[in-house]
Amino acid sequence: MKDWIEIGPLEDIPRQGARVVITDAGKIAVFRSVDDQVFALRDRCPHKGGPLSQGIVHGHKVACPLHDWKIALDTGLAVAPDKGCAARYPVRVVDGMVSLALTPERSAGALAGEST
Repeated sequence: MKDWIEIGPLEDIPRQGARVVITDAGKIAVFRSVDDQVFALRDRCPHKGGPLSQGIVHGHKVACPLHDWKIALDTGLAVAPDKGCAARYPVRVVDGMVSLALTPERSAGALAGEST
């Protein structure tokens, strides 16, 4: 069972942008796509640790602002030819309010032994 924390209204997260939530486990970037889907990743690129929350969101990917690595928002996996994985967190929207679970989900990349 997941413990959810409410982080605020969906409207507080700009379309094609992010909001950072600071937790005991570190910073989590909560992204909103142009089609209003919401995703949450550790705010740290698997390449050199760049702040993903400051990257450009396009479709369901974010480009790291340091070296332009593309990270899939739905899986946390770097887009080929790059390799790596940013931890992915469960997120939901209920009645316009965004909630976040602080336990990361396991991704295919994490299961294959890539860094999180």
